[in-house]
Formats: sequence, C-alpha cells, structure tokens
Amino acid sequence: MPAVLRERERGFTEHRKQAPAKREGSLAGAFSLSRRLNTANQNLFGCCCQKFPALCQFFFLIIFATFFAACSANRSPSQPVRTITDELGRSVAVSIRPQRIISLAPSVTEILYALGAADRIAGVTSYCDYPPEARQKPIVGDTLKPSVERIIALNADLVIISTASQIESIFQKLVEIGIPVYVSNPRNVAGVIDSINRIGELIDARDQANELIQQLRTRIANVQSRVSGLSRPAVFVILGTEPLITVGAGSFVTDLITRAGGRSISAEDSGDYPQYSIETVVARQPEVILLQSGEERLTNRLRQTPAGLSNRVYHVDDDLLLRPGPRIVDGLEQVAAKLHQE
Repeated sequence: MPAVLRERERGFTEHRKQAPAKREGSLAGAFSLSRRLNTANQNLFGCCCQKFPALCQFFFLIIFATFFAACSANRSPSQPVRTITDELGRSVAVSIRPQRIISLAPSVTEILYALGAADRIAGVTSYCDYPPEARQKPIVGDTLKPSVERIIALNADLVIISTASQIESIFQKLVEIGIPVYVSNPRNVAGVIDSINRIGELIDARDQANELIQQLRTRIANVQSRVSGLSRPAVFVILGTEPLITVGAGSFVTDLITRAGGRSISAEDSGDYPQYSIETVVARQPEVILLQSGEERLTNRLRQTPAGLSNRVYHVDDDLLLRPGPRIVDGLEQVAAKLHQE
C-alpha cells in the first residue's frame, strides 16, 4: 500500500503525530520501572549471568511466566466466550460483550462511536481524531506501529484492526499472547455497511448497528436515485502526485464514484491504488478531477484535460472519502454534489 494511503488511513493529521501518550495504568508503569532497573543494574546482572547461566535462565523463565499470568488475571476470564468469523474468514474467540476494546484504525474508531460504544473503547491510535472526544482516549501508538506493551497494559479483551493498517507483525504478537483480534476488510460501499453490521454483532450492539445501517442505506439510495439517468462524467482521483497515485478496481473509492454518478477512468486497473503516468491521464480525458486536501493545484499537463479546461477540479475531504466508516456516506453525498451540480 503506498505511503500516502497509509497516511490517509491514519487520518493525515500532522498535529497528532507528537500527541503524548496517555497514562496507561499500573502495568505500563511496571514496564517503565523494569526498563529503569535494567539500565541501572546492567553491569551487575551481566556479570552474574556469566558466572551462573543456568540460574539466569531460570530467573527469566519465572519473570516471563509471572508477567503473562498477571496479564491474564487482569483480563476478565469469567465472561462467556463465543466464536465469530472476521472479514478475512478467520475464526476469533471473543467474549460475548467485550468491555476493553482497542481500535487500531480511524475508521474502526468512528464505527465504535457511531454504535454507542464510547465507554468501552480502552485505547485508540494517535490518528483517531473523530469524533473529537476520541482524542481523549489512551493512545497505543499510530496505525503502523502500535505498542503491544500498551495494549496489554490497557487490559484489552478485543483488538479491531483494518487491513489498511498493514500491521501483520503486531497482529501475530497479539494472537500469540491470547488477545482476540478482529480484522475489518471492506472492499466497497456495501462492504462498509456489512463491516458496521459485523462489528455491531461482534461488540453486542446489534440494535444500534441496525438503526445506523438503515439510516445509511436510505441516504445511499437517495443519492443513487438523484443521479439515476444522468450522464456519467469521467473522473480521475489524485491521491498522490510523486508518484501519481489513483484508485483502482480494488478500492472502495471506485465503487463510491460509480454510486455518485461518475465513471472512474482507472476503474479497470487492477489493484487498489495503481500508479499512473501523466500521459495516461491526459489520454483518458477526465472530465472531473478530485484532489485531496494537501494538493493545491494541477500540473500544467493536467490543466489541459477537459477537467482542467472547464475548471472542474474539486477538493474532497480526505476523511470522508478514504475512511471506510459511517462517514463514507457523507463522502458519497459530497462527491455526487460535485459531479452533478446542475
């Protein structure tokens, strides 16, 4: 996945990059204390280990076992467990009503808030900035490098990630230590709705999910009804300029453009986010170009396209267009309004 898209999934909020992590509790303090003690006694401990290697091995084994026993005790083992299937087809054993949920993607955080589960969100990433109150939650790192240490310290009983986050190594570590991990993987607008439904089932918020889904489907149907029968302009979406990156057949953004009454010039290209040459874009004659927030203007060559010549170049809110959560429907409405202004 291109780096620019990773930033978009993170939320692309630069001021959040340096946000201080919140206090995670006594277990996190234990980690910090352990590091300080390790530094202070490094020379002495190293000497002992050279003289008594068998004793050192036994010592480390005791620490390891005690640490994970403490983590298991802090989680609530008494809750009934059920097995569900995530969006990659994996079986996940999770408590019937998780109480300590960690979200590792901005889109997932938005879904949890929309389902009324704010009080059960134990931690988020530094890029989870919507709704605004999400910024007050404990931070476990960013979407690409979350801290397993902090997740354990927060006594997580469920972690939800998005495949857009690209954190396979962290994923495996969490599974190995017994923390349930659910993977969200929407591939189109309908997939976003399905993901909301599945997460509602996962966290025991079925009624809230059903109500939200009904509202979103009504709005989607209204947009499609409004653009039905209208001409479909050729659309080019620019996600990055160096290199030039757009949306391909595998991106949910391509489906969104179709539902908004447009026709993506890259809809037939394989992959989620293909790279394009200026020459290819010019040859395909886009009638509308959609820019992201950080892109201020077109290159000279792209100004010679029908979109550039007719001044049909629009900015679209990154968070609405590129986060596969409830606000994707806001993005759909925004794009439809720009494509069909008559």
